[in-house]
Parts: sequence; structure tokens; C-alpha cells
Amino acid sequence: MSTSEKPKQFQDFLGTGKSLLRMSFERFSNICNPENILVVTNKSYQCLVQSELPELPEKNIISEPFRRNTAPCIALASLRIENEASDSTVIVSPADHLILEQDLFNESISDAINAAQDGSLVTIGIKPTRPDTGYGYIHFESGENSVRSVKSFTEKPILSKAEDFITAGDYYWNSGMFIWKNKTILSSFDRFLPELLENLRTAEEAIWVNDSDGIAEVFGSCQDISIDYGIMEKSESVKVVLGNFSWSDLGTWGSVYDQLEKDVHENASLGPNIQTFGDTKENLIVNEEPEKLIAVLGTKNLIIVNTSKALLVCDKNSEQGIRDIVNSISKSI
Repeated sequence: MSTSEKPKQFQDFLGTGKSLLRMSFERFSNICNPENILVVTNKSYQCLVQSELPELPEKNIISEPFRRNTAPCIALASLRIENEASDSTVIVSPADHLILEQDLFNESISDAINAAQDGSLVTIGIKPTRPDTGYGYIHFESGENSVRSVKSFTEKPILSKAEDFITAGDYYWNSGMFIWKNKTILSSFDRFLPELLENLRTAEEAIWVNDSDGIAEVFGSCQDISIDYGIMEKSESVKVVLGNFSWSDLGTWGSVYDQLEKDVHENASLGPNIQTFGDTKENLIVNEEPEKLIAVLGTKNLIIVNTSKALLVCDKNSEQGIRDIVNSISKSI
């Protein structure tokens, strides 16, 4: 369902009538003035963003001409902020996360903002619920409050390591959310990724006025690197706020199943014209074609997803292989 034309952040996976981007925008509108929200996106998605967020000023949508990972993306926005509000504290967040406990989320963000005032780079950690190999892990120091110093980061460990992290108890998932003073992150770029920042500074005037053509002239030569590898793992001044709110990046159909309401047999359905019969249990059934009936009989623990272009039938325990399927057949769908 998440395609290059309409990726995950523009989808409504839970049947709420709101995309993940829309939900993210509303979440942060509870924290700051909506006029202070910037959306950095690929140039090809600018119209989709405007459609989802019609109240957002067009100048607040920063269009990346190419994909260059999170470090160039954040540097681009930071230079824009430097020109408009140089003393700001900045929250960086992916647009495709599901967070439903607004009050608890606000508490963590408030703790992070306070922690960032001394020049620290702050991230939000999520207490792991399973030894997931698809997430990065943050190793933190002991303490009494929710803000801890970070010892190290580990990117997507093998299963045995993830199991060790869960047992140890002092590892949280890396949510990909960051909080810092804008001056702090720019000085960190100067220290750890100086060529990237220097390259973008040659197009500062284009960045200030959101001139996509001017940005494109320099953006293609920026290093393709994540903020985690480029800065967070190198800095000695990193803190983590131990978040206590429910969180999901909806990165798998299993995570979607966990969030949806279930019937008496623990089946979860999303979309119209779906019927289950007999001993049908613990399935996730998704239908994008209202004129087509999806009838399921006598199955257990399956993921069934019907779209106009493809039909997926998969055991839940095998869903990590879906990525391989998509990679091998993407040209045909």
C-alpha cells in the first residue's frame, strides 16, 4: 500500500480518516504554533503535503530535490531556521509515527526541551516491547529521572544482541525524534560534517526564500548520511528522554494489526466488504476495493492485503520477508 507515488506518511492505515502526516501535524500543533511547523519533503510530494495540510503556509514546505538521508534534510531546515529564528529550540520528528497519548507525549517533549537548553543533543527513547531487529537501540546511564546520558547507539542488531538488550533493561529503541537548540545542531554540523554544511551555506539565500532550483544546485553534492551516523554517534553531549507513551512507527503489518480493533476471534479488518466465516482467527484483512468481497474461511494468523494492483497472503510470522517480495516484484506493480 505504501508506494513511491503515495508513501506511508500519506496513508490512513487505521481507518481514522486522517493520514499519518495529518496526525503528526495535529500532534505538534498542540505543542507549538502551527505557523512554526516546517515540513521537509521530496519535491514530488509537495502537492500531497499541501493537500493534507491546507492550513500550512506554502513557504513552510521545504522541498528536497533529491533523497539525501536525514543529515542534509536537517541541515537544510536548520539553516532556514537560523535566518528566521536563530535562538529557537527545534523538535525533529518523522511524519509517519503513531502516537495516541498526547499528554504523555507532551511531558516527554517538555523534558527534552528543558534538557536541550544546556547545549545537549536530545533524543526520545521508547521502551522496547520485544527484541526487534528492525530498530536502533540507545544504551543509557542509570539515574533517577526520565532524562539520562547516552552511552552508545546500536543500529539494528542481530536477534541475539537485541535479546541481550531487552534483558539488560538499560536499552531503549531509538525513535528518530530529536530536540536541540538550533545553534547547537549547527555547531555540531560545523564540527562533525563541516563539508556538508559549508556546501549548503553556498545556497543560503535560496534556502531562506525556499528557491527549490537554487537548493538543487548544491543539494545533489551533499553527503548521503543519517543524522545518527553523522552526528549523534560522534557527539559526547547526547541525552535521551525515556518516553513512557505508546508508540509505533507502523513499519510492519503486524504493528498495524496491534493497533486495530479486533472481533471476538481476534481478527482485525480495515476497509469495506470483508467477511469472515467459521474457525477464522487472529488474521489481519485489508481491502482497498469496495466492489470486491473478501471472504476468509478457516485461516489463522494470516496477513491478507488486497489492493487494485496486488494481493498479498502471508503468515504473520513470515512478514519480514515482505520487503524482499516488494523489492523483487516492484517493477510489475
